[in-house]
Amino acid sequence: MSAPMPIDSPAPRLRNVDRWGAVSQLFHWLIVVGILAMAIIGLTMVEMPSSPDKVRMFALHKSIGLTILALVTLRLLWRLYAGTPPAIPTVPRWQHRIANVSHIGLYVLLFAMPISGWVMNSASGFPLWWFGLFRVPALVGRDRDLHELTETVHETLFWLLILLVLVHAGAAFYHHLFQRDATLARMLPRGWLPAPSADEDVRHG
Repeated sequence: MSAPMPIDSPAPRLRNVDRWGAVSQLFHWLIVVGILAMAIIGLTMVEMPSSPDKVRMFALHKSIGLTILALVTLRLLWRLYAGTPPAIPTVPRWQHRIANVSHIGLYVLLFAMPISGWVMNSASGFPLWWFGLFRVPALVGRDRDLHELTETVHETLFWLLILLVLVHAGAAFYHHLFQRDATLARMLPRGWLPAPSADEDVRHG
């Protein structure tokens, strides 16, 4: 029978044992950066006059969207493999349920947003390239009505995603500042954000 793996060995640090591991944290913050970039670029490019710069902005927007889709897929697969850390015992059960529903909503929107953009681009008949390195196949044929429909859907999903992201971020800060638990600290590298109390350090550090 093999000896237990030390708690400070690489595997427990990567997997989600008592907190979110390094891989989950990396996926989380890369996706956050991607969403911020998409929001800034998306809101900027629609106000730009027709020009080569606008075309380049649209191309960058599409490439980042495809990257987010890949990252979300990898993150979900990693979560299925690495599991999730145990619930924080001081957090009420109803808050856990709301958090679970919001996480599901975030995953749904993070898949739906780039896929709707992919369908919209395909229906427009324009080629889709990933950072100019390779061409991404179209999901549907050219269809003007479908393009207009998915354009509306894409914009609606964008605002829903922004709203849910703001709620998610606000809840994390609320937990840290007012409920004084380790919700936010567990999604950051150890030592970056001190746990609110010594008891939380023992339970969740």
